[in-house]
Formats: sequence, structure tokens, C-alpha cells
Amino acid sequence: MPNTSNARLEISAAPISIYRRAVDSLATAAAIGAVILVLAPLCAVFGYLVYKGIGSINWAFLTQTPKPVGEAGGGMANAIAGSTLILLIGSAFGVPLGIGAGVYLAEYGRGQFGNVIRFTADVLNGVPSIIVGIVAYGLVVLTQGHFSALAGGVALAIMMVPTITRTTEEMLLLVPNAVREAAYGLGVPRWRTTLSITLRTATSGVITGVMLAFARVAGETAPLLFTAFGNQYWNWKLNEPTAALPLQIFTYAISPFDEWHRQAWAGALILIVLIVVSVSAVRIAASRGMLRGAN
Repeated sequence: MPNTSNARLEISAAPISIYRRAVDSLATAAAIGAVILVLAPLCAVFGYLVYKGIGSINWAFLTQTPKPVGEAGGGMANAIAGSTLILLIGSAFGVPLGIGAGVYLAEYGRGQFGNVIRFTADVLNGVPSIIVGIVAYGLVVLTQGHFSALAGGVALAIMMVPTITRTTEEMLLLVPNAVREAAYGLGVPRWRTTLSITLRTATSGVITGVMLAFARVAGETAPLLFTAFGNQYWNWKLNEPTAALPLQIFTYAISPFDEWHRQAWAGALILIVLIVVSVSAVRIAASRGMLRGAN
């Protein structure tokens, strides 16, 4: 009877050909090069923002409202707070709708109606943000009779929904059918299986989709021009015009004043940092199991 252990040893000890080594090295180099090509623009943008904006960030910038034209100092505290408020409104509307639509498409949307929803979500993903702003203007601003933080939140929610919907659907479809069948075999109803087992299994991917949608809308300016409109003062009311970082950066960037240009760079840096911190915090919470079912 042949010695199988010696045969395995001889096979594992066989020399690797030069061709295979070369192909492996080329593939590794290509992968590393692709990573560098992806990270280089991000690092360049972030580095340039730090270079241009770090000098204008101080305590006054983070705690004060804008000063009048020609007066030095001031900050964007009201815009930071306004962006937070508008993003919270958009997330409150967009996240539940997007996840709910994604669950429907993955678990129940096998027919024509599901195809219509998928097609609509794909089209909405490609619609320019300014069009979404005009739609929100017609739906909310004209109805209310004035600009408001609520209108801005609705515009951002409309943009978040298709991204979250399609991501949620794809993540749920990755859950093996054996998991569902095991639950059905134990007598668990389909709706309970979807919410308590399938969705929890795919929570990490769903959270990633939510964060992608959040990061996309956090820097949008065009929809807020038609909805939130902007404000030079503090505002915590949902039915009044509200400042936002993208709006403030846009206003300062197109102005002829050097002081405002410096503050625009600082505002852009703060916006990027807030997005990175928010996304990272959620991902860390998910990876450590602070969000139940994330792992």
C-alpha cells in the first residue's frame, strides 16, 4: 500500500516554475498598483484640504456664526449644526424607507412590481442632485410657502433611498437560503425570519450601504439651494431656513473676499473630517458588535 504522506510531501516540495512565480509577482504588483491609484487621489485631496484649511480652523471658527462682510473672524458653527440637523432629518426618512424597500425586493419582489421598483431605484441613482432639489422644492417648499430644514432633509432622503435600497437587496440576497429554510423548518413565520434572522445576518452590509448613502448626500449643495436655502444665524426649527456646511462653503467660495476663501477651505476640511469620523464610528460600532447582529 503506497505511503500517501510521502506522496503529499513530494508534491508540496515540487519546485514552482519561473513562469508561475512571474505571473504571481505581476498579479501582486497590479493589485498593489490599483490600490495606490485609488488611494492617491483621496490622499492628495485630503492633504491639499489640510494645507489650505488647517490655518483657519480655531475655536472661534467652531463656535461662532459668520461675521459681516469686511469684519475679520467668525466661523461656521451654525452651518455645522445645520448640516447635522438636516442629515438627521434625511436619515430619519431615508434609512427606514430604503431598508424596507430593499427587504421587499430581496424577499418578496420577484414579480413585475419588483422589477419596476429596481428600475426606478437605478434611475434615481443617476438623477442629478439639482433635479432632486427642484422636486423637493415643488413638494415641500411650495407647500409650506417657505424654505426650511425639513425640505432639505426630504431632498437628501430622496437621494439616500435608492442607494440604500439596492445595497440592502444585494446584501440580503447573499444570505444563504439554507438559513431561511432552517427557520421555516422550526416553524418561524416568514416575516419573523426576514427581520430576526436574514436581516440580522446581513446587518454589516446594510450598514455599509447606509454609510455610503450618508457620505454621498453629506456634501451635496444643489438640493439645499432649493430647499434649506441657508441662514447666517442659529436655527433649530424644522420649518425655517437653515445653514449647512455645503451651502456656506459654496457662498464663501464664490465671493471676492480672501477671508471668506480661507474659511471656505476650512469648512471643506471640517466637512470631510465629519464624514470620515461619522462613517468610521458606525463601522467600529458594528465591528465590535455594539449594533446587534452586525457580526
